[in-house]
Amino acid sequence: MPLVKPNFSPPFNIVRASHVEFGVGDIGKSRAFYVDCLGYLVTDEDKDTLYLRAVEERNHHSLVLRKMSEPRVDALGFKLASEEDIDRAADWFKRKNLPVSFPQVPHQGRTLRTADPFGMPLDFYARMDQRESMIRRYAEYKGARIQRIDHINCFTPDVQASYEFYNELGFRLTEYTETDDPDPKFWAVWMHRKGNVHDLAFTNGRGPRLHHIGVWTASALDILHICDVMASSGFLANMERGPGRHGISNAFFLYTRDPDGHRVELFTSDYLTVDPDLEPLRWSLRDPQRQTLWGQPAPKSWFEEGSTFAGVAMREPALAAQPIVAR
Repeated sequence: MPLVKPNFSPPFNIVRASHVEFGVGDIGKSRAFYVDCLGYLVTDEDKDTLYLRAVEERNHHSLVLRKMSEPRVDALGFKLASEEDIDRAADWFKRKNLPVSFPQVPHQGRTLRTADPFGMPLDFYARMDQRESMIRRYAEYKGARIQRIDHINCFTPDVQASYEFYNELGFRLTEYTETDDPDPKFWAVWMHRKGNVHDLAFTNGRGPRLHHIGVWTASALDILHICDVMASSGFLANMERGPGRHGISNAFFLYTRDPDGHRVELFTSDYLTVDPDLEPLRWSLRDPQRQTLWGQPAPKSWFEEGSTFAGVAMREPALAAQPIVAR
């Protein structure tokens, strides 16, 4: 499929992926997984909501867990550079005939709520309540010793269309997977704003759905350590895939599932992508090392299961191709 030129003058300035809001069935079970096991810090809570952050983060939260009747994703949050960018974003989405509203969101400043052409819910804001970074408070490092949110990965029914939409918003392509047909088509794309491999990725599949959030750990040893923690604290069955290393992004990884099935990737050791002339790296869909440079093959669930967005209808993927699973 055709690559398009990066847009270095987007209509508004997105800084990075910021936070995700999950609907969960049992706050107590979610707390046991995210706080007691993975090691997230609780910034605020009530009987129905947990606001969580990692040790490096100064923003009030990067993960919100709300008690709901069924698991779902309510918002994908992105931080903008300024208040003026919120107005520019609202005008741009209005011109695209996409929804625009300004809900009151706890612990955030003025927040634009909108959606992409497939209905994926997007929140844009410039200011959030701040808390002290705990990066030098080593006694607070627990579980996976998570540093910060890194990226969001979603299923889309049309990878090319998602790529072109977010390219217009200034997300730059770093790596991509495509078929080897005479007329090759995208199967997945990795796109960034903050200067590493991705803030946002799209994978071919029934969607839109959230595939996973990726959270950054300082080293591969942190990921190995959380394997020991999960295996000895009742969460062995929540380890879905890994540890291993991706060919794409070069990342050392472990995929976990929370009590409601939401997927969280523990992730480290990708690379810098800030150069404006960086050439995107192509991977063949037939290359078994693209998704597993080494490690056990991904299970069927990893290719098929994801978290649904509240009130958003799903579509079957336009592309029927399937990757080779590593042996």
